[in-house]
Parts: sequence; structure tokens; C-alpha cells
Amino acid sequence: MKFIKQHLLAGFVALCLVAGGFLHSTAAQAGALTDYAENKIVDALFRGQSLGAPATWYFALYTACPTESSAGTEVSGGNYARVAVAASLANFAGTQSAGSTTASSGTGGTTSNNATITFPTASGPWGTINCWGMTDASTAGNIWVYTTVTIPPTITSGATPSFSAGAATIQVDN
Repeated sequence: MKFIKQHLLAGFVALCLVAGGFLHSTAAQAGALTDYAENKIVDALFRGQSLGAPATWYFALYTACPTESSAGTEVSGGNYARVAVAASLANFAGTQSAGSTTASSGTGGTTSNNATITFPTASGPWGTINCWGMTDASTAGNIWVYTTVTIPPTITSGATPSFSAGAATIQVDN
């Protein structure tokens, strides 16, 4: 199963996340998918089960990174909240080009956010942001994907972190 997890899923559906705006992340390897997401994908692709992908993704920030099997330490307090982005052609680019709003027809397996994703203004210190991820609920829920931040910013009171349009890039199969 480890071979399948590292090679089949990494080659077929592993996500390579790159964040811009205030966050700059490195390419994530197979660790970008949590065990939860990997199990959902295997069951959907090979076992005839519903994927159950969320209708809304919630972008989250972490001071201690999640892993495939643990939640890490998400920012809390200081007016922090996850940011909701509906899964739609309008909100995530097609694989043919950044900003596109039609069904994917490209060959690079890459999508990104079509609009700026803005977190609430910090009313207190949030700490150093070491990772970001996408979850299926506004609180609690399941982390599906995550990645580290190359240059971790320290968010202080008054800061308004954001991902500019096209900066939260998700690449599948490359």
C-alpha cells in the first residue's frame, strides 16, 4: 500500500500547491494529500464510492504544519477565521489558463484561485504561518490538502493576509 500511496496517488492525484501573495510555498510532494483525502480518492476511483468532495473549500492557516495523519496547529484567536471559496468554474481556473472560467481542457493539470482570498484582519498576533491548507468545513472538519510556506510570515495585529488571484495554485499529475 505504501508503494501505491507514494507512486500511484502521487503520480495520479498528488497535489503540488504553490501559494503567492503573502505566502510563498514550496512544491509539496505526496504529503500534500492527507490520509483522509487519499482514502476518499481510492474509494471513489477504484471502489465505486462517492468522492464526497466539498461544495465549498475553506482555506486555513497553520503555525505548526499538518501531516498526512495529524491536524497540525491552526491559527486561533485574534479574529482569525477560515476563508470559504465555493468549488466552481468561476472560483477556480480551468487547466488551460489562469483566470479561465470554462471546463478544464489544458494539459498541465493546474488550477488556481480566480479571485483574491482575503483572511480577516488580525486583531492580535497570529504567529508565524508555516503552512496553509484546504478543509471541508468552516471549523473542525477534514483537511484534504496542505503545504508548507517557503518564507513563513509572522502575522501581527492589523495585518490582513491574502492570496492574490492566481496565487493559490494546485497542480494535479505533474
